Amino acid sequence: MNFRDAGFFRIGVCTPELRLADCDFNTQEIIKQISIASEQGISLLTFPELCITGYTIADLFYDSLLLDSVESAIESILPHTLDIAVVIGAPIRYKSHLFNCGVVISNGQIHGIIPKTFIPNTAEFYEQRWFSSANILPTNAVVTICKQDVPIGVNQLFNITPNCCTFGVELCEDLWSVIPPSLSACLAGAEVIVNLSASNETLGKADYRRSLVTSQSARAICAYAYASSGPNESSTDLVFSGHSLIAENGILLAESRRFEFTSQILYADIDIDKIRTERLLNTSYAQNPISGSYIIHSVYNSGYYNTKCTLERQISQTPFVPSSENSRKEICGEILQIQSTALQTRMRHINNAPIVIGLSGGLDSTLALLVAVDAFTKQQIPLSKITAISMPGFGTTSRTKNNAALLAEAYGVTYKEIPIHKAVTQHLEDIQHPLDDYSITYENAQARERTQVLMDFANSIGGIVLGTGDLSELALGWCTYNADHMSMYGINAGVPKSLVRYYIQTFALTQNKQIQSILNDIADTPISPELLPPTEEGTIAQKTEDVVGPYILHDFFLYYMLRQKKKPEVIFYLATIAFKNSYSHQEILHWLKIFYQRFFSSQFKRSCLPDSPKIGSVAVSPRGDLRMPSDATVQQWLENVKKIAIS
Repeated sequence: MNFRDAGFFRIGVCTPELRLADCDFNTQEIIKQISIASEQGISLLTFPELCITGYTIADLFYDSLLLDSVESAIESILPHTLDIAVVIGAPIRYKSHLFNCGVVISNGQIHGIIPKTFIPNTAEFYEQRWFSSANILPTNAVVTICKQDVPIGVNQLFNITPNCCTFGVELCEDLWSVIPPSLSACLAGAEVIVNLSASNETLGKADYRRSLVTSQSARAICAYAYASSGPNESSTDLVFSGHSLIAENGILLAESRRFEFTSQILYADIDIDKIRTERLLNTSYAQNPISGSYIIHSVYNSGYYNTKCTLERQISQTPFVPSSENSRKEICGEILQIQSTALQTRMRHINNAPIVIGLSGGLDSTLALLVAVDAFTKQQIPLSKITAISMPGFGTTSRTKNNAALLAEAYGVTYKEIPIHKAVTQHLEDIQHPLDDYSITYENAQARERTQVLMDFANSIGGIVLGTGDLSELALGWCTYNADHMSMYGINAGVPKSLVRYYIQTFALTQNKQIQSILNDIADTPISPELLPPTEEGTIAQKTEDVVGPYILHDFFLYYMLRQKKKPEVIFYLATIAFKNSYSHQEILHWLKIFYQRFFSSQFKRSCLPDSPKIGSVAVSPRGDLRMPSDATVQQWLENVKKIAIS
């Protein structure tokens, strides 16, 4: 699959080397950078404001020789845009007015000219001396330039065909205004906004500019490419840095080096399909009225399917896990706050009744205990009102059993050990199931016995059972119906397995050496329900990931299926990039098929989940994010999986 077939689109911004008022030099540099960008597979390239002349030439904007040179410059650029769309900054005359414009060119043709709407006239800016606002233009205004009649006005969008993306244009101050034109453009269909800018540098302005670009991309649910003038502009009174940025829906994807005198091209691969999906999911987005009508130009780009290029975008193996180590403690602290607050709210409603947790010595029950301890501590409730019950069975190992006991003791909660061997043996005999038949009945009998113990013990002390199952298990149906599937409150149902492990490892860093050692060993323990007898050496024999597949893969599939609504073939493509050094294409394809089969067949379990708090961007609660029939067929998704060809 070509990365463009997967819904990605490469956009770029360029700050070219510049000579003030030297249109010939500037034009040749622009042409040179267009050629470089084309080789890099960029489909849409944006240059800074007034890049043909320079932004800081002041009253030279009035000079007719210079303005004639601008038209000649644009004509020289046209033949170099046969396989790329470019937006050039230039002063354009219309009748008795001069406009600061972005000129959209592709395939040797000028498709439209967009004038700046908000003309600054404050502090160091006094553009109103030379330029008029787009607001004075009549509807359907046309300017003749390079022997073409070209629409000039703000209500223009450009669709790069075939159905690649639609983009709009605004200039510098337009973004800094109270209601930027890009908002209306996005509501009218623009998925990408390009901004031609000449923003000077002052202390703290770079941070503000960065925040402005990323915030606008989030507010408009779009990609935003900001091309800014560099230090070759006049330094008579100001300094320009060439601070260019590319953001997508609130995330900064690329940022240029500042204060570089040589030409710079910055590019990023934008997930257009993701933008379209986010807009569909955001029901308030379409409820906003569109301001005015827009002309949508069809822009053919023959270089769009340049197959020499590969996706240049970071695809994390763990999309649920914070990518920055610097934010690790902050993110994990936020998770604890959300879970703890949710539990505290429930506790206050039930008059701080005791809590019962099945503590196995595994990841999920450990997380549930940590949350309960935090909640009880904040509510100033004695930790002795938390009862952690270990229920060793046929598959329990000394490692997990000891870790459970040590953890309960370290936190000072009430700890009980209630073996289930006799009860399960009696039950299996009652239903005439052989004790050496290690089938699903053998396993589920243990899970249901444990749940019975927890529920009945909670009844006996007037408490509730705190569920421990996580989001990944619910997605795969890796829980026994009416057993570990059930509780009075499912505290972990919004946390995927990859994030549970990450959280416990991070939380351990804040604890004393004793607890740190216990938590780290729990994090290193193979994931298992421990329902089958251990090996002769006493180690875990039943490893979950050997049966259902690697959780790191399933969490990846889950994120891109539920959060981004990607097709199976696109998820596979992204997974081959993210896991290229970890799993073969055959392995990824095998587990992807298993994921879809298990996800669809397990909806009946998710349809009757206990109350549980949403933690991240994905949840499967039938009362919240996921409304799905239990009898939906998986066939269409499996057919899409079959289409995937592995070389």
